[in-house]
Order: sequence, then C-alpha cells, then structure tokens
Amino acid sequence: MKPFLLLATRAEDAAADDEYQAYLRYCGLKPEELVRIRLESVPLPALDLSDYSGVIVGGSPYTSSDPVEEKSSDQIRVETELSSLLDRIVAEDFPFLGACYGVGTLGVHQGATIDRRFGEPVGPTEITLTADGERDPMLRGVPHTFDAFVGHKEACSELPVHAVLLASSAACPVHMFRIKNNLYATQFHPELDADGLITRINIYKNAGYFPPHEAEELIAAALESSVTEPMRVLRNFTELYAR
Repeated sequence: MKPFLLLATRAEDAAADDEYQAYLRYCGLKPEELVRIRLESVPLPALDLSDYSGVIVGGSPYTSSDPVEEKSSDQIRVETELSSLLDRIVAEDFPFLGACYGVGTLGVHQGATIDRRFGEPVGPTEITLTADGERDPMLRGVPHTFDAFVGHKEACSELPVHAVLLASSAACPVHMFRIKNNLYATQFHPELDADGLITRINIYKNAGYFPPHEAEELIAAALESSVTEPMRVLRNFTELYAR
C-alpha cells in the first residue's frame, strides 16, 4: 500500500506528536503508512502525488481569515505552499481530507467565505448530517446526529455553489463539505477523543480559544462526554482510498 501523507502545522511537539498518534490510531495505519511533514518548521518539499494514497491536513493554530499583516512569515509561507499543492490536488480530484484547518485551506482555495461569524467554543457539540451526508461514502456508518469535539475561531459562512454540504451544527452551518468526488473538509475534529482534547486544552490554554481559568471546567466536560463516532470518517477515508 502507498502511504498517506499528513501535513501538520503544530509547533508544540507534544501537540504535534499526539495528533500524529491519533491519526495513526483512528485511520488504522502503521507509522510507515502515514508520512508526516511538519510544515511549521520545514518548507513543503517537491511532492509526487502518485507516491501517496491520499493527503490529510491536520488542525492548526493558524487562522486563515486573519488579515495578512497579522500573519507570521511562516503562516504566509504555509498558506502559499498549501494553495499551490491544492491546485494539483483539486485538478486531479486526488483524495484529500482537511480537518478543522482544512475548512480554511480548501475553503479559501475554492472560493468559500471563511470568517469569524460561526466560531465555536472548545468542547463537544452535536453534528447533524445532511441528506447528501447520509449518502456519502465518507460518512458510512456515521449516525444522523453525533457528538464531536470542536474549538475554532473561524468557520465557513458561505460555500461555493459547486461544494456539497455534508454536515452542520446548530451554531456552525458548515461542518463538513465535499468538492468534486474525493476532496473533503471537516470543521469538527475527526481525530480527537477526550484524552486528545485535554492535551490540547493544556497546551493551548493561552492561545485565545478560551479564558485560561476555564481550562479545568473544559477538561471536566471532555471527560464526561461521549465522542466515538467522528473517528469513522478517518477509517472510511483510508479504506476508500488505500491503494
């Protein structure tokens, strides 16, 4: 089997490594089957897409909708590299899954409106599939409504006409969409279980996602939640596209 490619942008080693382990676990992959490139620290090398089964973009502290003058040089470089790569991915309809930051990257590339109107606080939220979502193979086995972990400052407020809406929440109208046949983005985190969310709460408690004094309350809510269904998206992705 050709490996999958994970493009990551988390600067903190603990967060980056926890994310990578979560993708291995829930995609059902061995380390040699998931190549990781940490774009926050190294430029994107020349890639031959035919070397991979599919591309995954993980979550990120970057916010796509921030004004350019507020973005770091590393963020601008990463956005430029991902946009160039997406030119090829979209042209080939090459298997792609962007989680959380994927809505910003794929959405911006395809002309979606990405802004701060529909941000959601850190924690579990109820996701509802659309009729198209219920028919989509990437959501095979996922119930009509399910809980998932979220925590995002920006979201998609308007999809381009050629996108297919697959899932929403009460507070965020676009939680998952598809472009063409094989390009997907989720706003919720399909890789996050309670332990993973707690790791990120501790690492990012001063990053503006929530008041730092609320960290213990958010951890308690994570431990009381039942988030088991979003991970099916990852296994479906690898089963559909492994080659």
